[in-house]
Amino acid sequence: MFGRDIGIDLGTANVLIYVKGNGIVLDEPSVVAVETSTNRVLAVGDEAFRMVGRTPGNIVAVRPMRDGVIADFELTESMLKHFLNKIKLKSVFSKPRILICCPTNITSVEQKAIRQAAEKSGGKNVYLEEEPKVAAIGAGMDIFQPSGNMVVDIGGGTTDVAVLSMGDIVTASSIKVAGDRFDQDILTYVKKKYKLLIGERTAENIKKEVATVFPGARSEEIDIRGRDMVSGLPRTISVNSDEIQEALQESVSVIVQASKQVLEQTPPELSADIIDRGVILTGGGALLHGIDLLLADQLKVPVLIADEPMHCVAKGTGIILENLDKMSKKRVQI
Repeated sequence: MFGRDIGIDLGTANVLIYVKGNGIVLDEPSVVAVETSTNRVLAVGDEAFRMVGRTPGNIVAVRPMRDGVIADFELTESMLKHFLNKIKLKSVFSKPRILICCPTNITSVEQKAIRQAAEKSGGKNVYLEEEPKVAAIGAGMDIFQPSGNMVVDIGGGTTDVAVLSMGDIVTASSIKVAGDRFDQDILTYVKKKYKLLIGERTAENIKKEVATVFPGARSEEIDIRGRDMVSGLPRTISVNSDEIQEALQESVSVIVQASKQVLEQTPPELSADIIDRGVILTGGGALLHGIDLLLADQLKVPVLIADEPMHCVAKGTGIILENLDKMSKKRVQI
């Protein structure tokens, strides 16, 4: 098979791969299981994720991406190679062109690291595009008209807020508060209040099942199990939506503040468009219960959750790949 164009949403929590003509062909967690004594990669993606918090001492399940950028270059490269081999896209004769997404405020060194990881994994030409722009395109927004569009992309490691017009970013902000921080907040709250140690996966489950960030928007309860910090024995407790809303309050207010700042820096004509069109929420964090209600209440503009918010960036790469030659593209030179 000849080289095909592929788009990669290289996220802190998940990697999604879009193949031109085939759609989204891969959606797996950004996790690599490594044997510590030999540094040998044992598992990648779904298989490695099942090991998180459940491995013996000589095996660690690592996330090579942190806060939207590469934390471990070699493991990121191994992970990308594994995923590209899995979808059987590389050929002897030609390599695919790769479009990869990154947060808005990363440094040129971090951009170079992402590009090199993609090249070493088998990419021919590697293009970098800013995540909120790609997410907005994937959410179905027409950002190429002279009118304002606002997107809040809440991922695993970063939240990107941007106002777009004429196919480019007018004002933007990228903060390191997103899904991972929410999990950490829940973990810390349970530890502090109940003296109970729980794992990351339990915290994530609480976030999905009972969490809300808008007061009174949800009333659910869940039983969770963990290790008692006093006795050292397993124990079960119940937590409810109100408690989790309290636990997440501080982090969510940072996202609200970043959104307000972007709106404050937006030219008045574009602000008027945003009142008409509303703000679109994308990324896995858009599924956090009540986040749309909270942002609408605080920003005084309509807030809508995109269809399939977790797939917006990957879908956006697909649309850009279709128009790669026509669109203004940001190519990072070697």
